Amino acid sequence: MSEVNGESLENILPQLKCHFTWNLFKEGSMSSHMEDRVCSQIEHLNFEYKATMYDLLAYIKHLDGENEAALEYLGQAEDLRKPEHDDQTEIRHLVTWGNYAWIYYHMGNLSEAQAYVDKVRQVCQKFANPYSMECPDLDCEEGWTHLKCGRNERAKMCFEKALEAKPKDPECSSGMAIAMYRLEERPEKQVSEDALKQAMELNSQNQYVKILLALKLHKMGEKSKGEQLMRDALEKAPNQMDVLHKAAQFYKIKGNLDRAIEFLEKALRSTAHNSPLYCLIMCCYREKLKKLKNTGEDDNSERRQKMEELRRLTKEYMHKALQRRQSPLNSYSDLIDFPEVKRCYQMLFNKESPCAEEEDLYERYCNLQECHRKSKDLAALKDFMQFPRHEKPIKKEEVKQQT
Repeated sequence: MSEVNGESLENILPQLKCHFTWNLFKEGSMSSHMEDRVCSQIEHLNFEYKATMYDLLAYIKHLDGENEAALEYLGQAEDLRKPEHDDQTEIRHLVTWGNYAWIYYHMGNLSEAQAYVDKVRQVCQKFANPYSMECPDLDCEEGWTHLKCGRNERAKMCFEKALEAKPKDPECSSGMAIAMYRLEERPEKQVSEDALKQAMELNSQNQYVKILLALKLHKMGEKSKGEQLMRDALEKAPNQMDVLHKAAQFYKIKGNLDRAIEFLEKALRSTAHNSPLYCLIMCCYREKLKKLKNTGEDDNSERRQKMEELRRLTKEYMHKALQRRQSPLNSYSDLIDFPEVKRCYQMLFNKESPCAEEEDLYERYCNLQECHRKSKDLAALKDFMQFPRHEKPIKKEEVKQQT
């Protein structure tokens, strides 16, 4: 092992291709349910993809200050790759070893950090840069990581780069198709149908890609084909959370809200702390209530009881969503119980530890107040908050004075 030198490590570590150099999250922007999502995917993913998720889980644990737990997850990632002794597996070890080096460095264990830097060098020294290398397998690994973190544009760039070298690679093709599907709502309108079909041809066992194609076909009017694919995906992956989530979306589009709720409830069994799933169930109940209100039926006791039950369920799932996230911004924007929403906002304003999205929280609160109270002062406050922060900053006390 080469001699340990702290200054040398500081120069080498940024060159390593791993989670610490991929800029996955802006400071404080990692969602509170991210760990739950990753753990659920580890449970249901095929063997060959678990190592990628363990690497990401280790990085999340590091961000939470749990470095010992992070090292355990890196060990699991490394063990999963050991049974295969080929060049691709050795190259993908570079991500895990890079994460090891960074975590040991942050723990102050420079000798262990240097040991993993040396492991990276032994593989990379065959190439121009002794601590980094250009390789489609690493691009694919980075692409999947960005995809799991919601950085879809960056993920697409990584998969495009990998596919230039390996155009028929099933893993890269699947990642590319998923990234393009997620980007489809943007103005540039990525075309994902062909990418999804190609990914299906190369890897027919990827049920998530299959159900995305089902949704795509349904939106394009090919409803029977879409439903057939959706049922096939559910039959082969009956407990996979992301498949259940998309199945719920499928049935919600069809207007079958009870079926959508059924799949969302099933998804929650494997990730009980996933706030967005509670939000989606809440929105389904809210939509059922809206439909019942618009039926035009005579106001009778049975109808009133149904409406009251739907209101209760909507509020119940709102509370469950709020309890399971540190900064529940997405839980508030369209809830039916304005006084309850206001109370929840005030509860967050009074927390001793501010959330990472505090500025967005105040802006949304102003939007909500403006919508329900039509307050000119609050509208002006919102307009002020949209300007660059070279002016006097908004303080939470100013928001409270308006309420």
